[in-house]
Amino acid sequence: MIKILLLSDTHSHIDDTILKYVHQADEVWHAGDIGNLVVTDAIKKIKPLRAVFGNIDDDKARLEFPLNNRFMCEDVDVWITHIGGYPGKYNQAIRDEISSNPPQLFICGHSHILKVQFDKKLNLLHMNPGAAGKSGFHQIRTMLRFVIDKDKIKDLEVVEIGRK
Repeated sequence: MIKILLLSDTHSHIDDTILKYVHQADEVWHAGDIGNLVVTDAIKKIKPLRAVFGNIDDDKARLEFPLNNRFMCEDVDVWITHIGGYPGKYNQAIRDEISSNPPQLFICGHSHILKVQFDKKLNLLHMNPGAAGKSGFHQIRTMLRFVIDKDKIKDLEVVEIGRK
């Protein structure tokens, strides 16, 4: 059983509230638009981190993190990318692969809109944690927490960090 903290779109912002939740997780996953690598460095000092770079990230982030990160967590096939779209409207760059080889859990960021949706056609769970940073049009900063236990994704919680 692994407790996951999922965040995205920090845009160089890290604070004690985010770090409080980092301490409570077993692993932290970041779905891109990290901004300054101070963010990921702070997380990595506390917990294991899996991340992807986003469209605002510079060459340093792109050297450290991939565009797509596909891995197994327990018995769950996970795919994280920054600009992924959502069920019925996946990004054209990943549409063929996600259709031919769908993961069980598909995670993206970019939109700053928190969304958890089951894709019945591809039989996968789609998650976007919204934005944990202070840049962007969102009003409330959000993250997601959940547990992966063997092949089950459970105990999903929305974490509202507060107004930006």
